[in-house]
Amino acid sequence: MAIAKAERLMNLALCLLGARRPLSKRELRDSIEAYVEAARPGRGEAARPGRGEAARPGRGEAARSERAAGSDDSFNRMFERDKDDLRELGLVIETVENIDGEIGYLARRDSNRLPPITLDAEEAAALGLAAKVWQQARLAGAASGALQKLRAAGLPEEVDPYEGHAALEPRIPVHEAAFEPLMLACRDRRPVLFDYRKAAAAHPEPRHVEPWALECWRGHWYLAGFDRGRGAERVFRLSRITGKVRSRGTGFTAPVPDVVTVRETVAGWAGETADRSALIRLRSGAGYPLRAKAAKVRELGDGWDELEIPYGHGLDAWLVEFGPDVVVVEPAELRADVMDRLRAVAKG
Repeated sequence: MAIAKAERLMNLALCLLGARRPLSKRELRDSIEAYVEAARPGRGEAARPGRGEAARPGRGEAARSERAAGSDDSFNRMFERDKDDLRELGLVIETVENIDGEIGYLARRDSNRLPPITLDAEEAAALGLAAKVWQQARLAGAASGALQKLRAAGLPEEVDPYEGHAALEPRIPVHEAAFEPLMLACRDRRPVLFDYRKAAAAHPEPRHVEPWALECWRGHWYLAGFDRGRGAERVFRLSRITGKVRSRGTGFTAPVPDVVTVRETVAGWAGETADRSALIRLRSGAGYPLRAKAAKVRELGDGWDELEIPYGHGLDAWLVEFGPDVVVVEPAELRADVMDRLRAVAKG
């Protein structure tokens, strides 16, 4: 009789939690009864040759090798499904590569232990409200489960997070296909590979990134992480990721900051922490976002205005988006950066 999946998952979790060192697939396969059963080619197949195998030397050996390969595939599929299921249930499973290049798996107790949770009514209501924000199918299930746990931790059944605010329904929309694979990669600490198109760039470029955190800022989702190709921290806007997000490699090569300041980093790249000013000419009736940021606006006539705007990192990429409606007057380095970007776009 096949061992129930729940029992198999429990045995795998206990093995990973009880191990003092990372365990390889081979060791887990030999330690868990369900995997031993899955690895068997079939009742009596390993010991008894098939019809006609004994009469033809070599044919029996080939058939046994084929059955052994099939059993390996069956085990690998079962193990990968079980590992993903445990991670979905919240178990933190680390992937470690030893000096011989063999991959091992470990679930550290300190990474899978939570302190006692005590919530007052206001805290529980706030978390209950947050659990209702997500609208995506995958996150909705997790949020629903979390809400049930909050009920058990002190959120009264009669407490309605929307009470008194029936007309308001907070949402965090996610339209980018890259969100879900990046969310899982951040959780599992898995490096990823994707194609990224920078602002005003004609073509996307491949990026190999160690993902740290995702955050929504001013209606857009951003990923913060370590860009292996650039050797430095970078922030990526999800709407500029093209194609599929693929897992690539195991383990991080750079330390993960205790606090990942996605919003502050994006604000810095967008020039919102600027301590300088730039002088630009803007076509009348165009560039309203620039006008909203302007410290001074002066009409020049002939359909042009002169604006003084904050100047910080990333302003050149923003100005390029307005095309021929913007002309940079000063500083000279900003004018040169904008011209370089426009030439790159023109070349295609």
